[in-house]
Amino acid sequence: MEQAKGRLAERQSVDMERAFTALRGYARAHNRRLSDVARAFIDDSEPLPGLVA
Repeated sequence: MEQAKGRLAERQSVDMERAFTALRGYARAHNRRLSDVARAFIDDSEPLPGLVA
């Protein structure tokens, strides 16, 4: 999770809290577990359209 937050924060030039909020919001909006979204983001194993901090 920390790695996903850091990567998103760096890519979008936001703080860690905002990155976490974006990941959590994406997971909730798509009815997915936060850990699965974070793993997909880190692995770049699937597109995550709309994941914006």
